Amino acid sequence: MATGLKTKSIGAALAVAVSASLSAISGPAVADHHKASENPAPRAYIVNLEDGQTVTSPVLVIFGLENMGVAPAGVDKPGTGHHHLLINAELSDEDMAYSIPADDQHKHFGGGQTQTTLNLEPGTYTLQLVMGDANHVPLDPPVMSEKITITVK
Repeated sequence: MATGLKTKSIGAALAVAVSASLSAISGPAVADHHKASENPAPRAYIVNLEDGQTVTSPVLVIFGLENMGVAPAGVDKPGTGHHHLLINAELSDEDMAYSIPADDQHKHFGGGQTQTTLNLEPGTYTLQLVMGDANHVPLDPPVMSEKITITVK
């Protein structure tokens, strides 16, 4: 008989855990879908490189993200976005309000990719991750990594 109670308790606990997980996945309805969730604050970071590091080409860059999800471009789901990698670049106020440019200095990862390999000539480079919404507009408030500087030998 104790076995039956244990099974019911485990079943009830599992049902509560699954319910809580599904609630967390669906998230609250948000009127402005390109707003980053405010609590806890999302954070983008570069996993495998440090500021001031010297590397050789090709350079693997692994993207890190906390407290939000990754979704491909075109998917408009609250609490998600996709990565953009800035190489020796800054975003203007216009870029922040409308869309991140797509060129050699502004790499888009609209497929939901979480890493890339860069073929860089010897020199010094700055790298920074920026999360964009379904339309490549930076999130508000911005979710950006710290800018790091690397030297390629």
